Amino acid sequence: MQKRLVLDQGQIEIVLRRFCHQLIENHDNFDNTVLLGLQPRGPILLDKIVTLLEEISGQKVPSGYLDATFHRDDFRRRDFPLKANETKIDFLVESKKVILVDDVLYKGRSVRAAMDAMIAFGRPAKVELMVLVDRKLTRDYPIMPDYYGVRVHTLESQYVVVEWADQGFEKDAIWITEKVKA
Repeated sequence: MQKRLVLDQGQIEIVLRRFCHQLIENHDNFDNTVLLGLQPRGPILLDKIVTLLEEISGQKVPSGYLDATFHRDDFRRRDFPLKANETKIDFLVESKKVILVDDVLYKGRSVRAAMDAMIAFGRPAKVELMVLVDRKLTRDYPIMPDYYGVRVHTLESQYVVVEWADQGFEKDAIWITEKVKA
């Protein structure tokens, strides 16, 4: 399988620091802002950002995990049942600025589902989207990130793979790979 490196560990660290400084610039003290990691891979990125953000700002940043499995438009169209992940939100989003965090923006369907799921926790004042990788040319929905690490132009026959060292990989890295034909 052919792999092409998009971001290495050093570049990912730079992107995470940039995200933190942009968030501090745009949301000041986080009194009215919360961050939600979209399950299943967004919480990994979210935890890294929150840790770094609290280190840089010296402030507690409200965050949680949001699962949108049962809000997906393809929920009943799969050959196998989807397994839900944990939703962990111990606050209301009513009138808050919400930043949805995910690793890769592909079709936009997960983000659309997440916005539906988020409404169960209140009506936000504003919603922003932060992604590590924006697959710009593949959108089904008119969704664009407010914050992105890198934009890549990919084919439908390609995957974007995000590897984290704390998940057992040698180093943090982002790759573009070809789908394996069955």
